[in-house]
Amino acid sequence: MIDFIHRNKRLIMIALFVLIIPPFALFGIDSYFQGMDRGAGLAKVGNHSITQQEFSRALRERQDTIQRMTGGKAPPELLDNPELRFAVLDELIRQRLLLDRALRVGMTISDQQLQSVIGNLPVLQDAGKFSIERYTQFLRSEGMTPAIFESRLRQDLLQQHILNAYIGSGFMPRTVAERLVRISEQQREVSQFTVAPDKFLAQVRLDADAARKYYDSHQDEFRIPEQLRVEYVVLSADSLQSQVSVDLAEVRKYYEGRLDQYGSREERQASHILIAADAAAGAEAKQKARARAEELYNQLKQKPAAFADLARQHSQDPGSATNGGDLGFFGRGSMVKAFEDAVFKMKTGDISAPVESQYGYHIIRLTAIKPSQVRSFDEVRGQIEGEFKKQQASRRFAAIAENFNNVVFEQSESLKPAAELAKSGVQQSGWITRESASDTRLNNPKLLQAIFSDDVIKNKRNTEAVEVAPGVLVVARLLERKAASVQPFNDVGAAIVKKLTLQQAAQFAVQEGRALLEKLKQGKDAQVVWAAPNLVSRGEPKGLSAPALQQVFKADTGKLPAYTGVENPQGGFALLRISRVAEPEKTAADRQKALVEGLEQVVAQEEMAAYVASLRQKADVKISKEQLEKKQ
Repeated sequence: MIDFIHRNKRLIMIALFVLIIPPFALFGIDSYFQGMDRGAGLAKVGNHSITQQEFSRALRERQDTIQRMTGGKAPPELLDNPELRFAVLDELIRQRLLLDRALRVGMTISDQQLQSVIGNLPVLQDAGKFSIERYTQFLRSEGMTPAIFESRLRQDLLQQHILNAYIGSGFMPRTVAERLVRISEQQREVSQFTVAPDKFLAQVRLDADAARKYYDSHQDEFRIPEQLRVEYVVLSADSLQSQVSVDLAEVRKYYEGRLDQYGSREERQASHILIAADAAAGAEAKQKARARAEELYNQLKQKPAAFADLARQHSQDPGSATNGGDLGFFGRGSMVKAFEDAVFKMKTGDISAPVESQYGYHIIRLTAIKPSQVRSFDEVRGQIEGEFKKQQASRRFAAIAENFNNVVFEQSESLKPAAELAKSGVQQSGWITRESASDTRLNNPKLLQAIFSDDVIKNKRNTEAVEVAPGVLVVARLLERKAASVQPFNDVGAAIVKKLTLQQAAQFAVQEGRALLEKLKQGKDAQVVWAAPNLVSRGEPKGLSAPALQQVFKADTGKLPAYTGVENPQGGFALLRISRVAEPEKTAADRQKALVEGLEQVVAQEEMAAYVASLRQKADVKISKEQLEKKQ
């Protein structure tokens, strides 16, 4: 059902537009690019400028996300294209609009709220608790100071306050939901007959010069782009790891200083009976609670096996009393100090005298001990050495990179000095074009742009060192060039004749199909042999193409059988006969609920989009199209 919503969002929104949503005045894309001061940054939202640096960082983050989703195999055109650049900038504008709105209405995030959010971020926790070491490592990996990170987080939280007002606010009338259920689940029994182009091939008569005329008027189809072969050198942090040696003593020292990272800490299972008396209780109340705890403790000394029963009857901790006082396994740092200190001094089976905490008096029984387990040095040695090598290689890469850039520039007539510095061989590529290269290291937009520059082709110099991935620099140099050309007519003439023949045959098939369809609609015998019928729905097309399915559900089924048809994308014409319409039975409540929730989410998203559009209009957003399209 939810799949139906995603596939038919346009249909759903049209229905909502007609039935419940008032019209919104939206912007045309051209209006984004009006009156932008070229010196004011990449975009302007009211008085705030979005800088090229801010945009580049956001674009890089989006590219990294795409790379992670594709396992690092995203093609260059997916990582940097006009649509992606516009989407990234549009999101930055949206964030600024929401932030400005939050500040205008007086929303704030207190220091206490910010600390609470940071303390509960899983990435910053160790064993369920906030870790300052994790926080420091995270900031270092992201290249941020605490002030920058906390400022960004504060802004994100302010924006989220605005967004939360729309989450769950979408409303879907029951009559609309029921109508959409019927539309989505209706089935139609359909038979097909295809009028294929093949049967008309013999009827095609091309003019003698048809292929030559097509060739002359469609030169771009037969154009071979400029191609180059290059030699290149790669400097990468990964390759430098093989050149790094690790001191075994340092590895062992690292291991011994972080034993808790290579195993589990000791945990203990305990049960308790709590006689409550909080810190604010008076002396008399606390004395009374202690006396009651002593009384129970004395009973347990006589009959230890009664602990669980007494806990169920007398413990004032509702979370554990029903389980006989059992608290499960826990490690140090999970309980209040007085309680924890007592537990970790006990032996299995011991029952403690009453222990005072801020909650009252605890009688504790230690049930079991799960000792700490640490992986041996030999087990983790390879892992630690790998981390050491990676760190040292990264440092070495950073140290070499600047010198590598200088050598590439200063000795631009050869790659040999760069190869010696990188301790890497000079490699050779296959033929590459401005758009793509079969070698993944070269298939980078910025590097391809550098390779096809005049400096490389005409002046025979090295490219600059281009970072094609984090920790990977590539420099290239021209070996061989093939100028752009057009395939000779003699090489492509036969293929053109075949293509034109198929095109004309397809036109004959469409003409025949439309004539047969008209006969069928008039109730005449068209001598069509129908394939076996299939019961299809919008969600289950059973092999029907999207255009064919659309025609099936557009057809008037007031009188059956009903006939319709559609041109095939592959050529020819498909005749479609609808012999039966099956209305859905009563939809199960859970399915109806899922549909309504999905539709309400769509409504909320559309309302949010309209709200942002209104903010954008008031803020007088201006974008520098020239700067947006400029690749850094």
